Amino acid sequence: MRDTFWKLDQLGRVRLSRNFQMRQFLYSEIAVAYGILNIPDDPDLAIETGRKLCENILEPLMEQFGPLIVRSGFRSAKLNAFGAAKGLMCAGNAKNHAYHIWDHRDENGHAGAAACIVVPRVNAGETDLETWQDLAWWIDTNLPYHRMTFFKRDNAFNIGWHEQPCAEIHSRNPSLHRLKKLAAKPTLWKDTRV
Repeated sequence: MRDTFWKLDQLGRVRLSRNFQMRQFLYSEIAVAYGILNIPDDPDLAIETGRKLCENILEPLMEQFGPLIVRSGFRSAKLNAFGAAKGLMCAGNAKNHAYHIWDHRDENGHAGAAACIVVPRVNAGETDLETWQDLAWWIDTNLPYHRMTFFKRDNAFNIGWHEQPCAEIHSRNPSLHRLKKLAAKPTLWKDTRV
């Protein structure tokens, strides 16, 4: 265990971008609650994709809207599979490769990374954006994202970077029917309400 600690300590100190280190993406409530280590199988790929996520998506968001809260970031394949099997808000591994599972390529061999984040200034009404749809529109217009999925609780949303971005916007937010500006791009929307 001592060796594992020092490996995790070293991995956590890896700088992904100006404001982010790997450590910010390794924490997981599932890992803590169930005693499962959240360690990449391929640390180099996890770092590479994490850097792309931070540099291309999270840093520009932070520059525009201030500090971000990372709710969930990297998940090891083992941790994600456990979360999916137990119904702990994780999709299956195949869907999360090159998304929350940063260190495994997707079925087409592409790399990617995602995080679930909250933008406090938007939630507090401290920006010009009035709704989560307005935030989605801003991101769609300004950032090279892969996929976004918005949730009702805390206005949290998953956002990812990917080598072959599909620019999809999904919602599990019941206010989907109140689309304003994004109604102009209906092909981007997929209603995934449960």
